[in-house]
Amino acid sequence: MDKLERLKLLFTEMERALIAYSGGIDSTLVAKIAFEVLGDRALAVTAVSPSLLPEDLEEACVQAAEIGIPHELVHTHEMENPNYTANPVNRCYFCKSELHDTLKPLALERGYPYVVDGVNADDLSDYRPGIQAAKERGARSPLAEVGISKAEVREIAKHLGLSCWDKPAQPCLSSRFPYGEEITIAKLQRVGRAEASLRRMGLKTFRVRSEGDTARIELPAEQVKEFILTTDLPTLVSTFQSFGFLYVTLDLEGFRSGKLNQVLQFAAADKSS
Repeated sequence: MDKLERLKLLFTEMERALIAYSGGIDSTLVAKIAFEVLGDRALAVTAVSPSLLPEDLEEACVQAAEIGIPHELVHTHEMENPNYTANPVNRCYFCKSELHDTLKPLALERGYPYVVDGVNADDLSDYRPGIQAAKERGARSPLAEVGISKAEVREIAKHLGLSCWDKPAQPCLSSRFPYGEEITIAKLQRVGRAEASLRRMGLKTFRVRSEGDTARIELPAEQVKEFILTTDLPTLVSTFQSFGFLYVTLDLEGFRSGKLNQVLQFAAADKSS
């Protein structure tokens, strides 16, 4: 039995499921299969908070409509938790705690015995403190349970005709800040506007890292030279400054997902030396 069939079987055994649906490719695939198997006995729920780009929320709604799955929005309040806004290295733990403390009661109230998320098999080998918070609250991760990797997620999504099969990963906006820098709604909105402006320029895979009053643009390394040669840099700087940044820089190493986690590797190396 291949992994897709095992995934379908898993949902058949669940009978009813509520999907923590962010609109990313992973949770979209989970929602697609859940609806295919369970129909209206599957419900996708998207958490709305200042760390979610309005564009991403809109895309999530469009994708859910394409799938046909019932879709609802809930508001989460992680920004009211100082453990989250202080931005410690386990910030995601407090975010996912808030998410699943919101979803679990909703699931029980509606008669859904399972809350499932889009964690894939590759995520289990990365630094993801939010996974622990979800597990503590009884959430299940069908993709990880079946052993489906990120590459396999995209392969299956393409095979099923999902329009978002090649959508770049888009973690929450709080991931743009170095650990220890306080997160505020104003800072989230500032970096969100900056990324939206780059997206309007036609860029797809990138990050705007925010540190103090500095914006650091990360692009795939092979795109850096062309970006410098073809972009109206003074206008770009002026645009970012209108959002509240004082300085605008370009990361010469290039884009790498989870780059801010490298400080954890350096800290571990220091302790072992």
